[in-house]
Amino acid sequence: MPPPPSSDPPKAGLVHLFALLWLGGFASRLPILAIPPVIPLIHDELHLSETEVGLLIGLPLGLFAAAAVPGSLLVARLGVRRTMLIGLTLTALASAARSASIDVLTLYAATALTGFGVAVMQPALPAQVRAWVPARVPLGTAVYTNGMVMGATFGPWLTIPLVLPWVGGSWRLDLVFWSTIIAVIAGVYAVFGPRAAGESAGTAATPHRWWPDWSDPLIWVLGLAFGSTNALYFGANAFLPDFLVAQGRQDLVASALTWLNGSQVLTSVTLLWLAGRVHRRAWPYLVFGPISLAAFAAMALGGGGWIVVAAFVLGVAAAVPFVLILALPPTLSAPGDVHRTAAGMFTISYAFAVVIPVISGALWDLAGAAWTAFIPLAVCSVIVTVLGARLSRQRGAPA
Repeated sequence: MPPPPSSDPPKAGLVHLFALLWLGGFASRLPILAIPPVIPLIHDELHLSETEVGLLIGLPLGLFAAAAVPGSLLVARLGVRRTMLIGLTLTALASAARSASIDVLTLYAATALTGFGVAVMQPALPAQVRAWVPARVPLGTAVYTNGMVMGATFGPWLTIPLVLPWVGGSWRLDLVFWSTIIAVIAGVYAVFGPRAAGESAGTAATPHRWWPDWSDPLIWVLGLAFGSTNALYFGANAFLPDFLVAQGRQDLVASALTWLNGSQVLTSVTLLWLAGRVHRRAWPYLVFGPISLAAFAAMALGGGGWIVVAAFVLGVAAAVPFVLILALPPTLSAPGDVHRTAAGMFTISYAFAVVIPVISGALWDLAGAAWTAFIPLAVCSVIVTVLGARLSRQRGAPA
């Protein structure tokens, strides 16, 4: 039998570690979701097409895909603290560099670097949970996931009513403001991050298979299902602001993004209590997949306040399968293959989530109708429903 997990530090130490985990999760989503509230301003100044808007949102997700497997190797080589410091510092600098963009190409370059910094952090966060709070892994995971949700919420919630007026309506200074917060978090990690004995570079001598088994159908089903729910969320954030502007309801952009992302907070807290009851069940996918499809229909056909209501419903419907699918690699994989399965899932899912917003933007440009951007996202709702129900019947691999 494997040795029991090490005991956690005293209560004061736990609070300290949980705070760092939360901040790490917060920083991993803040720079990505700080963009949607200012997309109309960037659109006008840099003269972006809707296809280019889709690529702007898809670029960081592409880096998430490209760095999924190498990121896990970086954690093994440098340790979680150093990896987090590298990711946080690069993210802060690259995110701030977006404010100096002179055209779409320089904006894309800075955005790609921002995505790479976040991608470095992604495998480090679950590794931190295991290294720092080994006896409280579920709670530690819930803490950093809640930080991710709050990081995705704060930008859309505070940018338009608070930050933009404070910086004179400049989208460039707005990005500098949010980047400064990430730099502060990097400083907190540098000063207060624990230097655990087992995480220094070169200490892991146990040989592990790390390359995903791309011939395993489970990896592809997980990747496409997880990619679809990611595409729902990021695609809605990308096109909802310009969609509302096209409807003549720019006044609803802030509230729609706030409810779209804020609903994730409510859902994540609720699932802390209900996760055991809905894990490996088919009905959440069969219910929330069609609900997300109905939300897109309401956005396209409705108007005014109904779009805000639909945004809230979509946020809930996207969050449920996101959390449930994220918990499946440890459940369905053989114990020694969890990291390989997860890396394969992330690679496929984020690559898929890059393509969908670009297709949505291209449809809008070709058709000249704002609602057509929601068609590929609606298809993703169907994919989540079908593949999620299939995953609920998937048998776990033998030990």
